[in-house]
Amino acid sequence: MKIITIAEAVSRTSYPGRGIIIGRTPDGKKAFTAYFIMGRSENSRNRVFVKDGEGIRTEAFDPSKMKDPSLIIYAPVRVLGNETIVTNGDQTDTIYEGLQKGMSFEQSLRTREFEPDVPNYTPRISGILRVTDGGYNYVMSILKSNNGSPKSCDRFTFEYSNAADGEARFIHTYMGDGNPLPSFEGEPERLAVDSCDIDVLTETIWESLDKDNKVSLFVRLINIADGKYDTRIVNKNK
Repeated sequence: MKIITIAEAVSRTSYPGRGIIIGRTPDGKKAFTAYFIMGRSENSRNRVFVKDGEGIRTEAFDPSKMKDPSLIIYAPVRVLGNETIVTNGDQTDTIYEGLQKGMSFEQSLRTREFEPDVPNYTPRISGILRVTDGGYNYVMSILKSNNGSPKSCDRFTFEYSNAADGEARFIHTYMGDGNPLPSFEGEPERLAVDSCDIDVLTETIWESLDKDNKVSLFVRLINIADGKYDTRIVNKNK
């Protein structure tokens, strides 16, 4: 698979929807993840990311304008021990609770399907980073309708063991704008991670997102040696 820059991948469409990037810095010392949300409607754009324990949650920027919180208010990031869960919906909680019960990432997601937002049937995209004893691997997943039909759920899991230095994978909900919105297709895109600086990575992603549709961005670097992390949150609404 051809490797492309983060800026190229994020900016190639005006509406990738929600996106997860997971990878490793070029020096091999840090695990890297990012999650962003975009919005076309006033309800979707009326959000911010806020810290919630070791993770984050979405929150209404102006509560008086919130119409339907069901698919837009959730915890995108939660941490359980040495595992960091990143998703685009309340399946974060499903995975977290499943892991607590001894289930795997994949087993937990078998209880979920794509979102019930007719006619888009937005895919549920998820990822988990595992940093253990100086080792690092990650898994990504997408649950999507069968070519727009809600009768079947297609499930894809992608596992990356001993994650490569200076590389990341990018999965997002939509291939671009449209009506209905076209779901992501294929294997997570392969990206080049060309910086170990969290502020550089954050700025690259944020500035590459469409200025009209971007809403919020979360970026985290995790030290593989000891699990300590550094986080950045950027909100368009301030």
